[in-house]
Amino acid sequence: MAPLTEVKTKPAIRNTFPIDGMSCAACAVSVESMLQAQPGVQSAAVNYANKTALVEYAPGTDLHLLQKAIQDIGYDLLLEKEDATQEAQQAREEEAYSRIKTKTIWAAGLSLPVAVIGMFFHHMPYANWIMLALTLPVVFWFGRNFYVNAFKQARHGKANMDTLVALSTGIAFLFSAFNTIYPQFFLSRGLEPHVYFEAATVIIAFILLGKLLEERAKSRTSGAIKKLMGLQPKSVKALRNGQEIELPIEEVLVGDVLLIRPGEKIPVDGRVVNGSSFLDESMISGEPIPVEKTARDQVFTGTINQKGSLQIRAEKVGAETLLAQIIKMVQEAQGSKAPVQQLTDKVAGIFVPIVIGIALLSFVAWYFLGGDNNVTHALLALITVLIIACPCALGLATPTAIMVGVGRGAENGILIKDAESLETAHKLTAVVLDKTGTITKGKPEVTELVWATPADAQTELAPVLLAMENQSEHPLAEAVSKYLAEQGVKAAPLVAFESVTGRGVQAQYQGQTFWLGNEKLMQENGLRFTPDVEKTAQKLKAEAKTVVFAGTQGQVVALIAIADAIKETSAQAIKELQNLGLNVYMLTGDNAQTAAAVAKQVGLQHFKAEVMPQDKADFIQELQRQGQVVGMVGDGINDSQALALADVGIAMGRGTDIAMDVAKVTLMHSDLRAIARAIKLSKATVRTIHQNLFWAFIYNVIGIPVAAGLLYPVWGFLLDPMLAGAAMALSSVSVVTNSLRLRTLKL
Repeated sequence: MAPLTEVKTKPAIRNTFPIDGMSCAACAVSVESMLQAQPGVQSAAVNYANKTALVEYAPGTDLHLLQKAIQDIGYDLLLEKEDATQEAQQAREEEAYSRIKTKTIWAAGLSLPVAVIGMFFHHMPYANWIMLALTLPVVFWFGRNFYVNAFKQARHGKANMDTLVALSTGIAFLFSAFNTIYPQFFLSRGLEPHVYFEAATVIIAFILLGKLLEERAKSRTSGAIKKLMGLQPKSVKALRNGQEIELPIEEVLVGDVLLIRPGEKIPVDGRVVNGSSFLDESMISGEPIPVEKTARDQVFTGTINQKGSLQIRAEKVGAETLLAQIIKMVQEAQGSKAPVQQLTDKVAGIFVPIVIGIALLSFVAWYFLGGDNNVTHALLALITVLIIACPCALGLATPTAIMVGVGRGAENGILIKDAESLETAHKLTAVVLDKTGTITKGKPEVTELVWATPADAQTELAPVLLAMENQSEHPLAEAVSKYLAEQGVKAAPLVAFESVTGRGVQAQYQGQTFWLGNEKLMQENGLRFTPDVEKTAQKLKAEAKTVVFAGTQGQVVALIAIADAIKETSAQAIKELQNLGLNVYMLTGDNAQTAAAVAKQVGLQHFKAEVMPQDKADFIQELQRQGQVVGMVGDGINDSQALALADVGIAMGRGTDIAMDVAKVTLMHSDLRAIARAIKLSKATVRTIHQNLFWAFIYNVIGIPVAAGLLYPVWGFLLDPMLAGAAMALSSVSVVTNSLRLRTLKL
């Protein structure tokens, strides 16, 4: 018997591909289902917002077959590497936006005279021929994509909003063109040969305008990953064979020693081998106070060197660095959120076949039961049903409410990027707050200056302290200098100045030596702490404040308390959220003592300290696994992954560009009270959408049977297509008017 051998299967390949040609959420669903049906594909997730597909497939899968399958339904899967770059994708988005903007402007410009002539001057000479000439480019050029997409969908047995647009406008145009070219057909039968060119052109112009607004909103959210990538320098200076050389970042190897000068970004993850400096690590920790780095300390890609020079040894490069991992996690977090298919697109899949069925049934019924002029009446019934079932009211129901709601939010400093977030905000059950820059101001400030000397001595000492801090390179020195300068203090002329690494500074003035720094500096120079000074220092530390000591002539003479001050409105905002029944949590990269002190001051019971960016994302996902609908509020790069994963990501307006790009809501005034206002706005907007959809459906439920001729056997009433067009316009006006009521909403 032959021995058993272990069969090793190769792991599946995961790849992200740009998708070209998607114009609505339904498109994403079509592409996703087509990809999942292909041999070798194990899973596929299409992100409409990013226009990408995350595909997991078996090794050996022919990607060109996947591409052909997507091309068959009217889209394109881009396989070439140069097509998949951020720059190429952004260029395609800009080109698409420019293209649809041009179409919209031309379609609107040509539709306006058609609508005016059709409504007010349809009896003037050659009116129909003029409207035909103006309608031709709108239908067959600026609106051609609706017909192409509808045909491609039909080939695969599918229907969407493009199908309704194509049917209603196409039949309205053909019917009108026939009546213009051969009006005798209806005149000889005693009927007026009406035309509906304005219906065809205005519908196309309206739908194009909606797509233009959608493209503009999406283009504003696509820069987050690009900006994250911009945190890594393109080239670095390295020491190889004792010589300083400049290398592209891609050529840096593990073990290389790199030179980092003041103001430069750290290019790799590694450790300091020589030098000392302070690094701004806020992109990782979120904390505003720079961290001192000396030999053997760890440094991370994208953090910013302050004033000193460093030599670091590379330990992780390329895709292994912490920044690269953050970029990857943000990409996956954005891609993991399946696009919410618009309700109108969902309904269209059912609504379109029903409307077509009713229109055909009306035609057949009139043809066989209509008696004299049966063909004429059958054709009129078919046209009237398709015109009155035009998706204008249905298509306007959601976007008009969203547009007004977004505008109302902007007036109140709440910038909302997409409909999904506005629709989701009222469902929130939990809100997670970053500490620094969100609850607090995000900048170190002097909160107290406690003197241990008489008033006259204070007047002499303050100028010396200001002069020392003006020359200090410590990151906290600026806060002290600013505070003293605002008190009207003028700097004294120092005789000598020296920086003591890791401790503080010392200087001489008028024959006396002064020290300014941490507790160790005082102890090493034999400066005495009085019981009152000791007690005050302990109290300030318990309040999570950084304490800087000043001393001279053998004793400590002043204490300077520095902290990231809490915003005046934070406590009230948190109380408002709790009153709405929300669970409120605080996450921070700061230490547990500081976190506890801040949580106590703002009335929070739930908080976590010393969390890294991945920890924040894990916490969001844990809450979601518990069934919570989570809003994440942050302002830093370290919050970007959590913001992307949350059901609603909310960025502070004074935070980083990356946080604002990833988040779907931005609070321009950085006032947390705006969160409660955003939730109220969300509730009102969703209520308006439901009202709009109700009226749009009621209109169709009543209008379609009347258009089909249901009232004719009883009352002899047959709806004229012209009245059907007017009813269609009236339904759209009612939807828009109802949406405009949101402008009066008090937040």
